[in-house]
Amino acid sequence: MRNLFLIFSLAVLQLRGQAPISVLTYNIRFDNPADGPDAWPERRDHLAAQLRFYNPDVFGIQEGLHRQVEYLSEQLPEFHRVGGGRDDGKEAGEYSALYFRKSRFGLLQSGTFWLSETPDRPSKGWDAALPRICTYAHLYDSLASKQLWVFNTHFDHIGEIARLRSAELIVNKIKELDKEEAPFILIGDFNSPPDQAPAQFLSRALTDTRSVSEEPSFGPSGTFNGFKFNEPVTLLIDYIFISGKDFRVKKHAVLSDSRNCHYPSDHLPVLVVMSYEL
Repeated sequence: MRNLFLIFSLAVLQLRGQAPISVLTYNIRFDNPADGPDAWPERRDHLAAQLRFYNPDVFGIQEGLHRQVEYLSEQLPEFHRVGGGRDDGKEAGEYSALYFRKSRFGLLQSGTFWLSETPDRPSKGWDAALPRICTYAHLYDSLASKQLWVFNTHFDHIGEIARLRSAELIVNKIKELDKEEAPFILIGDFNSPPDQAPAQFLSRALTDTRSVSEEPSFGPSGTFNGFKFNEPVTLLIDYIFISGKDFRVKKHAVLSDSRNCHYPSDHLPVLVVMSYEL
Protein backbone atom coordinates (compact mmCIF):
# COMPACT_ATOMS: atom_id res chain seq x y z
CA MET A 1 0.00 0.00 0.00
CA ARG A 2 2.83 2.40 0.80
CA ASN A 3 4.39 1.95 -2.65
CA LEU A 4 1.01 2.57 -4.29
CA PHE A 5 0.63 5.75 -2.27
CA LEU A 6 4.09 6.98 -3.32
CA ILE A 7 3.36 6.26 -6.98
CA PHE A 8 0.03 8.08 -6.72
CA SER A 9 1.65 11.06 -4.97
CA LEU A 10 4.33 11.36 -7.66
CA ALA A 11 1.69 11.19 -10.36
CA VAL A 12 -0.25 14.02 -8.73
CA LEU A 13 2.90 16.11 -8.43
CA GLN A 14 3.69 15.50 -12.09
CA LEU A 15 0.23 16.60 -13.19
CA ARG A 16 0.64 19.77 -11.16
CA GLY A 17 4.06 20.47 -12.71
CA GLN A 18 5.64 19.99 -9.29
CA ALA A 19 7.78 16.91 -9.91
CA PRO A 20 10.56 17.05 -7.29
CA ILE A 21 14.17 17.03 -8.48
CA SER A 22 17.27 16.57 -6.34
CA VAL A 23 20.65 17.87 -7.50
CA LEU A 24 24.09 17.40 -5.97
CA THR A 25 27.53 18.88 -6.66
CA TYR A 26 30.70 17.20 -5.41
CA ASN A 27 34.40 17.90 -5.77
CA ILE A 28 35.63 14.34 -5.23
CA ARG A 29 39.37 15.21 -5.01
CA PHE A 30 41.64 13.84 -7.71
CA ASP A 31 43.31 10.47 -7.20
CA ASN A 32 46.49 11.62 -5.44
CA PRO A 33 48.56 8.81 -3.83
CA ALA A 34 50.22 11.43 -1.61
CA ASP A 35 46.93 11.80 0.30
CA GLY A 36 47.90 8.75 2.38
CA PRO A 37 44.95 7.62 4.53
CA ASP A 38 42.69 9.90 2.48
CA ALA A 39 43.86 8.59 -0.89
CA TRP A 40 41.20 7.56 -3.39
CA PRO A 41 41.43 3.77 -2.82
CA GLU A 42 40.76 4.35 0.90
CA ARG A 43 37.66 6.47 0.41
CA ARG A 44 36.11 5.61 -2.93
CA ASP A 45 33.69 2.97 -1.62
CA HIS A 46 32.45 5.36 1.07
CA LEU A 47 31.98 8.14 -1.48
CA ALA A 48 30.04 5.86 -3.86
CA ALA A 49 27.89 4.60 -0.96
CA GLN A 50 27.18 8.19 0.05
CA LEU A 51 25.93 8.98 -3.45
CA ARG A 52 23.78 5.86 -3.45
CA PHE A 53 22.27 6.82 -0.09
CA TYR A 54 21.31 10.38 -1.05
CA ASN A 55 20.32 9.15 -4.51
CA PRO A 56 20.16 12.48 -6.38
CA ASP A 57 18.40 12.70 -9.72
CA VAL A 58 21.31 14.67 -11.20
CA PHE A 59 24.81 15.13 -9.87
CA GLY A 60 28.10 16.52 -11.05
CA ILE A 61 31.63 15.89 -9.88
CA GLN A 62 34.79 17.94 -10.18
CA GLU A 63 38.46 16.86 -10.20
CA GLY A 64 37.72 13.24 -11.13
CA LEU A 65 40.32 11.53 -13.30
CA HIS A 66 39.21 9.00 -15.90
CA ARG A 67 39.61 6.00 -13.59
CA GLN A 68 37.55 7.77 -10.92
CA VAL A 69 34.61 8.67 -13.15
CA GLU A 70 34.69 5.15 -14.58
CA TYR A 71 34.53 3.73 -11.05
CA LEU A 72 31.51 5.86 -10.21
CA SER A 73 29.81 4.76 -13.43
CA GLU A 74 30.42 1.14 -12.46
CA GLN A 75 29.08 1.70 -8.95
CA LEU A 76 26.06 3.70 -10.10
CA PRO A 77 24.86 1.95 -13.27
CA GLU A 78 21.45 3.62 -13.15
CA PHE A 79 23.11 6.91 -14.17
CA HIS A 80 24.27 8.06 -17.60
CA ARG A 81 27.48 10.11 -17.70
CA VAL A 82 28.62 12.91 -20.00
CA GLY A 83 31.82 14.94 -20.12
CA GLY A 84 35.50 14.56 -20.88
CA GLY A 85 38.86 15.44 -19.38
CA ARG A 86 40.00 19.04 -19.43
CA ASP A 87 43.32 18.35 -21.16
CA ASP A 88 41.87 17.07 -24.43
CA GLY A 89 38.10 16.87 -24.03
CA LYS A 90 38.36 13.08 -24.00
CA GLU A 91 40.07 11.05 -21.26
CA ALA A 92 43.07 13.18 -20.25
CA GLY A 93 43.00 15.38 -17.18
CA GLU A 94 40.34 16.15 -14.63
CA TYR A 95 36.65 15.87 -15.51
CA SER A 96 33.68 18.02 -14.57
CA ALA A 97 31.40 15.11 -15.36
CA LEU A 98 27.62 15.09 -15.17
CA TYR A 99 25.51 12.09 -14.18
CA PHE A 100 21.75 11.84 -14.59
CA ARG A 101 19.21 9.12 -13.92
CA LYS A 102 18.58 7.02 -17.03
CA SER A 103 15.00 6.15 -16.09
CA ARG A 104 13.98 9.80 -15.82
CA PHE A 105 16.06 11.86 -18.25
CA GLY A 106 16.68 11.69 -21.96
CA LEU A 107 19.82 13.31 -23.36
CA LEU A 108 19.09 15.89 -26.06
CA GLN A 109 22.57 17.43 -26.29
CA SER A 110 25.82 17.62 -24.35
CA GLY A 111 29.20 19.25 -24.66
CA THR A 112 32.20 20.82 -22.99
CA PHE A 113 33.72 24.26 -23.39
CA TRP A 114 36.92 25.68 -21.96
CA LEU A 115 37.00 28.63 -19.60
CA SER A 116 39.24 30.75 -21.77
CA GLU A 117 39.32 33.20 -24.64
CA THR A 118 39.06 30.17 -26.98
CA PRO A 119 36.29 28.10 -25.36
CA ASP A 120 35.83 25.75 -28.31
CA ARG A 121 39.22 24.04 -27.91
CA PRO A 122 41.52 22.83 -25.09
CA SER A 123 43.07 25.96 -23.65
CA LYS A 124 44.03 27.86 -20.53
CA GLY A 125 42.43 31.26 -20.04
CA TRP A 126 43.51 34.64 -18.70
CA ASP A 127 45.70 34.25 -15.57
CA ALA A 128 44.60 30.69 -14.79
CA ALA A 129 47.18 28.18 -13.61
CA LEU A 130 45.46 25.25 -15.33
CA PRO A 131 42.97 24.52 -18.11
CA ARG A 132 39.41 24.71 -16.80
CA ILE A 133 36.15 23.50 -18.32
CA CYS A 134 32.39 23.54 -18.11
CA THR A 135 30.42 20.44 -19.12
CA TYR A 136 26.74 20.75 -19.95
CA ALA A 137 23.78 18.52 -20.72
CA HIS A 138 20.45 19.40 -22.30
CA LEU A 139 17.96 16.93 -20.86
CA TYR A 140 14.33 15.97 -21.23
CA ASP A 141 12.78 15.32 -17.83
CA SER A 142 10.12 12.68 -18.52
CA LEU A 143 8.68 12.90 -15.01
CA ALA A 144 7.96 16.62 -15.30
CA SER A 145 7.58 16.73 -19.12
CA LYS A 146 10.10 19.57 -19.24
CA GLN A 147 13.42 20.36 -20.86
CA LEU A 148 16.31 21.11 -18.50
CA TRP A 149 19.86 22.39 -18.95
CA VAL A 150 22.56 21.46 -16.42
CA PHE A 151 26.05 23.01 -16.35
CA ASN A 152 28.95 21.76 -14.21
CA THR A 153 32.25 23.59 -13.76
CA HIS A 154 35.42 24.01 -11.72
CA PHE A 155 37.03 27.46 -11.62
CA ASP A 156 40.76 28.05 -11.37
CA HIS A 157 42.27 28.18 -7.88
CA ILE A 158 44.93 30.82 -8.71
CA GLY A 159 43.70 33.23 -11.36
CA GLU A 160 41.50 35.99 -9.93
CA ILE A 161 40.81 37.43 -13.37
CA ALA A 162 40.17 33.94 -14.72
CA ARG A 163 37.50 33.22 -12.09
CA LEU A 164 35.56 36.40 -12.86
CA ARG A 165 35.90 36.00 -16.64
CA SER A 166 34.85 32.33 -16.29
CA ALA A 167 31.69 33.39 -14.46
CA GLU A 168 30.87 35.90 -17.19
CA LEU A 169 31.59 33.36 -19.94
CA ILE A 170 29.31 30.72 -18.41
CA VAL A 171 26.40 33.14 -17.99
CA ASN A 172 26.79 34.16 -21.63
CA LYS A 173 27.00 30.51 -22.71
CA ILE A 174 23.81 29.67 -20.84
CA LYS A 175 22.03 32.48 -22.72
CA GLU A 176 23.55 31.32 -26.02
CA LEU A 177 22.62 27.65 -25.59
CA ASP A 178 19.30 27.96 -23.77
CA LYS A 179 17.55 29.94 -26.50
CA GLU A 180 14.07 28.83 -25.41
CA GLU A 181 14.76 29.87 -21.81
CA ALA A 182 14.15 26.42 -20.38
CA PRO A 183 14.96 25.81 -16.69
CA PHE A 184 18.69 25.57 -16.01
CA ILE A 185 21.03 24.62 -13.18
CA LEU A 186 24.69 25.58 -12.71
CA ILE A 187 26.72 23.57 -10.22
CA GLY A 188 30.38 23.34 -9.32
CA ASP A 189 33.44 24.30 -7.36
CA PHE A 190 33.85 28.00 -8.05
CA ASN A 191 36.89 28.59 -5.79
CA SER A 192 35.20 31.82 -4.77
CA PRO A 193 33.78 32.64 -1.32
CA PRO A 194 30.56 34.69 -1.20
CA ASP A 195 32.41 37.98 -0.62
CA GLN A 196 34.51 37.69 -3.79
CA ALA A 197 33.60 39.07 -7.21
CA PRO A 198 32.93 35.80 -9.12
CA ALA A 199 30.43 34.48 -6.54
CA GLN A 200 28.83 37.92 -6.25
CA PHE A 201 28.47 38.20 -10.03
CA LEU A 202 26.84 34.76 -10.26
CA SER A 203 24.52 35.53 -7.35
CA ARG A 204 23.30 38.64 -9.18
CA ALA A 205 22.98 37.01 -12.60
CA LEU A 206 21.51 33.73 -11.31
CA THR A 207 19.88 32.49 -8.10
CA ASP A 208 21.90 30.87 -5.33
CA THR A 209 19.81 27.97 -4.01
CA ARG A 210 21.09 28.45 -0.47
CA SER A 211 19.64 31.97 -0.37
CA VAL A 212 16.12 30.95 -1.47
CA SER A 213 15.70 27.59 0.26
CA GLU A 214 12.38 27.34 2.06
CA GLU A 215 14.07 25.38 4.84
CA PRO A 216 17.22 26.90 6.39
CA SER A 217 20.38 25.39 4.95
CA PHE A 218 21.37 22.24 6.82
CA GLY A 219 24.99 21.43 7.70
CA PRO A 220 28.22 23.41 7.93
CA SER A 221 28.47 26.96 6.60
CA GLY A 222 31.40 25.98 4.38
CA THR A 223 32.17 23.25 1.86
CA PHE A 224 35.98 22.86 1.78
CA ASN A 225 37.29 20.68 4.61
CA GLY A 226 40.86 19.95 3.42
CA PHE A 227 40.53 16.48 5.05
CA LYS A 228 40.83 18.27 8.42
CA PHE A 229 38.22 16.34 10.34
CA ASN A 230 38.69 18.12 13.68
CA GLU A 231 38.38 21.67 12.34
CA PRO A 232 35.20 23.64 11.53
CA VAL A 233 34.27 23.74 7.83
CA THR A 234 33.75 27.43 7.05
CA LEU A 235 35.18 28.05 3.56
CA LEU A 236 32.24 28.16 1.13
CA ILE A 237 33.28 27.65 -2.52
CA ASP A 238 30.82 25.04 -3.86
CA TYR A 239 27.41 26.20 -5.06
CA ILE A 240 24.24 25.27 -6.89
CA PHE A 241 22.75 28.13 -8.91
CA ILE A 242 19.46 28.04 -10.81
CA SER A 243 17.19 30.04 -13.06
CA GLY A 244 15.17 31.46 -10.19
CA LYS A 245 11.88 31.83 -12.03
CA ASP A 246 11.73 28.11 -12.83
CA PHE A 247 12.16 26.41 -9.44
CA ARG A 248 11.05 26.40 -5.84
CA VAL A 249 13.91 25.28 -3.60
CA LYS A 250 12.59 23.13 -0.78
CA LYS A 251 15.83 22.15 0.95
CA HIS A 252 19.54 22.95 0.78
CA ALA A 253 22.22 20.98 2.61
CA VAL A 254 25.97 20.65 2.94
CA LEU A 255 26.59 16.98 3.73
CA SER A 256 29.28 16.36 6.34
CA ASP A 257 29.15 12.54 6.44
CA SER A 258 32.31 10.80 7.61
CA ARG A 259 33.63 7.34 8.39
CA ASN A 260 36.13 6.65 11.15
CA CYS A 261 36.94 10.36 11.37
CA HIS A 262 37.69 10.66 7.64
CA TYR A 263 35.66 12.53 5.02
CA PRO A 264 35.01 10.94 1.61
CA SER A 265 36.65 13.99 -0.03
CA ASP A 266 38.36 17.25 0.82
CA HIS A 267 35.12 18.99 -0.16
CA LEU A 268 31.65 18.39 1.24
CA PRO A 269 28.90 17.81 -1.32
CA VAL A 270 26.00 20.24 -1.67
CA LEU A 271 22.50 18.82 -2.16
CA VAL A 272 19.29 20.66 -3.05
CA VAL A 273 15.72 19.39 -3.37
CA MET A 274 13.54 21.51 -5.65
CA SER A 275 10.32 21.46 -7.62
CA TYR A 276 9.53 23.11 -10.91
CA GLU A 277 7.42 26.25 -10.74
CA LEU A 278 4.03 26.07 -12.43
